[in-house]
Amino acid sequence: MTLVDTDTQTLPSMDALVIRGGARLNGTVRVSGAKNAALPLMAATILAPGEHVLENCPSLMDTRTMARVLEYLGAKVRFEDHVCRIDTSPVRSSEAPYELVKTMRASIYVLGPLLARFGEVRVSLPGGCAWGPRPVDLHIKAMEKLGAEVSIESGYIVARSPRGLTGCHFPFEFVSVGATGNLLMAAVLARGETVIENAALEPDITQLAEYLFQLGSEIEGIGTSTLRVRGVDKLSPGRVRIVPDRIEAATFVAAGAIAGGPLRVEGVKLEDCEAAVRKIEATGAQITVEGDAITVDRHERPRAVDVTTAPFPGFATDMQAQVMALLSIADGTSKITDTIYHDRFTHVPELVRLGADIRLDGNSAIIRGVDKLSGCPVMATDLRASAALVLAALVAKGETRISRIYHLDRGYERLDEKLAAAGAQITRIRE
Repeated sequence: MTLVDTDTQTLPSMDALVIRGGARLNGTVRVSGAKNAALPLMAATILAPGEHVLENCPSLMDTRTMARVLEYLGAKVRFEDHVCRIDTSPVRSSEAPYELVKTMRASIYVLGPLLARFGEVRVSLPGGCAWGPRPVDLHIKAMEKLGAEVSIESGYIVARSPRGLTGCHFPFEFVSVGATGNLLMAAVLARGETVIENAALEPDITQLAEYLFQLGSEIEGIGTSTLRVRGVDKLSPGRVRIVPDRIEAATFVAAGAIAGGPLRVEGVKLEDCEAAVRKIEATGAQITVEGDAITVDRHERPRAVDVTTAPFPGFATDMQAQVMALLSIADGTSKITDTIYHDRFTHVPELVRLGADIRLDGNSAIIRGVDKLSGCPVMATDLRASAALVLAALVAKGETRISRIYHLDRGYERLDEKLAAAGAQITRIRE
């Protein structure tokens, strides 16, 4: 199995970033395709044998990992100039092994499509970021409700439905992006109607539903919290352009707010990241929106604000670490409460090393703004924590060295190069 990749990005395992703080950002950055939309779309290609074309596909460690999972299953995958072509006609295997799945939680997205296509699946329990448990209970319950027999055997989710899947009514106890995606993908080939209540509203799920509809699925309520799916016998492959990455876009807006600008962020779909952008604006950043571009600037010390994460369209949990970096130098005391993941605070000790004054209280962080941060060696602990450390380092006095940035490379395409082009003093080194 060979993955042909003509992109030039190197995805190293043990690089570090060295950042000298104090440089004001001034220039233009462009947002890449959304990682969290690309991964379920890649998995969905299993449902419709043939060649699928995914445009604006980000060149990331996570998309490469998903490509390797698909190749292991038998698919042919090719990346070229941000276009990912996936031929799923040769797929014969229905097992996703631990060696691949352990590096990325999103690998569980193959559960529903493989079960729907082959009537059986064996997928390793997923790995990924180091922080906190994110159980797969809802994924398993959803497959069981569709009529599959599911068990956990030697670290693998094993599901069987030899007579096919049957539509069901599944009201989610709480919003789950991944489980909504898996249930949706399995339901499109199930007999009868499936009603999904309290479905995730994230743009990534909306695009997944739109693509499944394009392939021939019968889905009503796309973009709402209630999805009605009438199963069909087969789907046909198609072409899709992946939406801009809303988390990357908001991260760049936060970068302009913490380091100063003017920084122009192009390729933004504002409605997908507006909650985060408006909260950053509330800190005193000057935000100007022109079509798909946002220009951000700051001339005074940020103001303290309170943040509470929530499912879309609320403030994304994937932005709380980056905004915490911004609030660490704000005038006053801020509070960030994460209602999605109560223990997603592994970045706090590293920000404290840089001089931030942060105290944890349950699922909240109390941030007392300081006048300045000071550069020092720090270690990235997960994807969004990595971005938070980069933002903090942009304003820290002196030099900051961020180790283990393979976390960053999982979800941000050439973040260091984009920031350097906008004036940041940032260098990638081999450790």
